[in-house]
Amino acid sequence: MASSGVNHLSHPCIYGSGQFVSSYSERKSRFMKWLGKIFKGGSSRSSIASGRHPQLLGEENMVWRAPSRSMDDRSRADNEELDHAMALSLTENLRKPNGYRRSADDDEDLARALQESLNMSSYPRAPPQIFPGGYRFCGGCNREIGSANYLGCMGAFWHPECFCCLACSQPITEHEFSLSGRNPYHKSCFKELHHPKCEVCHQFIPTNGAGLIEYRSHPYWKQKYCPSHENDNTARCCSCERLESWNTRYISLGDGRSLCLECMESAIMDTGDCQSLYHAIRDYYEGMYMKLDQQIPMLLVERQALNEAIEGEKNGYHHMPETRGLCLSEEQTVSSILRRPKIGGNRLIGMRTHQQKLTRKCEVTAILVLYGLPRLLTGSILAHELMHGWLRLKGYRNLSPEVEEGICQVLSYMWLEAEVMPGSRSMPSTSTASSSSSSSKKGGKSDLEKKLGEFFMHLIAHDTSTAYGEGFRAANAAVNRYGLRRTLDHIRLTGNFPV
Repeated sequence: MASSGVNHLSHPCIYGSGQFVSSYSERKSRFMKWLGKIFKGGSSRSSIASGRHPQLLGEENMVWRAPSRSMDDRSRADNEELDHAMALSLTENLRKPNGYRRSADDDEDLARALQESLNMSSYPRAPPQIFPGGYRFCGGCNREIGSANYLGCMGAFWHPECFCCLACSQPITEHEFSLSGRNPYHKSCFKELHHPKCEVCHQFIPTNGAGLIEYRSHPYWKQKYCPSHENDNTARCCSCERLESWNTRYISLGDGRSLCLECMESAIMDTGDCQSLYHAIRDYYEGMYMKLDQQIPMLLVERQALNEAIEGEKNGYHHMPETRGLCLSEEQTVSSILRRPKIGGNRLIGMRTHQQKLTRKCEVTAILVLYGLPRLLTGSILAHELMHGWLRLKGYRNLSPEVEEGICQVLSYMWLEAEVMPGSRSMPSTSTASSSSSSSKKGGKSDLEKKLGEFFMHLIAHDTSTAYGEGFRAANAAVNRYGLRRTLDHIRLTGNFPV
């Protein structure tokens, strides 16, 4: 987008060649004397010989074809040419019918118009530097211009081929160009470089009714797009929240959600796929002296199955607009994903589900997680729901949503932090555990997967809801100040965070 230091100039240059005319007043005086000679001859002497006078192109421009003769020679030549022009004019007028002859009034109108045009104010410009003998030097190549055509622009003279666009290095021949600082651009080149393009439709973002460039930008990914794409059914990735570009295709998960190809690389698609990650996170809890003694079933489920399980749950606080995980405490029959689907075109096919009866053996019946999410997002959901299970199994009762959801979000954030930035809190990491992503199986993560993990941490830290957002920030401040163990002990005794 054009900055405040960018000027779009119209007709910016003086074109010329040969003898330089030193001042505006001298040009005006000589021109008026020359014009007076013509009008002394009467109404029939109104024709002006073309090619020897300046052509006015507006207030800022002039094309001047000055002969390379001395002033005396030029004066005599001018007189001869004037006499010749007047003679031609009289001859032509005598040959024309009376109705085509110019009147004295027309001559006076022409003289008045020319006088007014000469009185027009010129665009203020710093006086150009004149070298002895009238020589000019090009502002581009620094060579002498001599008697060749030249441009007067930006306080300097230029060979026409030396006044070039900074972007494409081609000469600027148009009468309008863009100027950024001291750098000239073709208007089209400047627009290509600085006018924002939509990252969805890849067109220049249009201006609104007020003539301003208006666009939307993702707060984390900085993806810029036209405001219209928020309401034209453009697909949005259910994991990273980026809009689908017109030159790529997202994968439809069949339940109203779409997944971008980057998130699809490490997506966990069935319950068997998720077991190794689930056990790795349980080990993470044990490494912080928070072992879960009971074997809590974990199932990967479809969106509809998760929503039905939420409706059958009597207690709990759920994150709207969509819940991605659930710590189940009631007995239910749940449809879990038994076999991962395959990709057919831009959708998933061949999914197999299994109806599973969940019985209550302790305070926690099962943990359910939405399928089709990247490994790090799935792991953060598991870490959150396992904390709910740990609190219930350890006898934490009647906690407010801000306290319970806040401390669960802290555990989710801490696990992500250990995965993306190992050693940041001297906590154990599960990065050596096997998972569905090839990068994790090798014990490392791609830059893209790390970027996704940082994005999920960003979502937790900047959540605006009362329970999940404000609760997390209060819990995280307490853990940073007092440590996780002392914070949990204080919650058990008071039901609140230590301050």
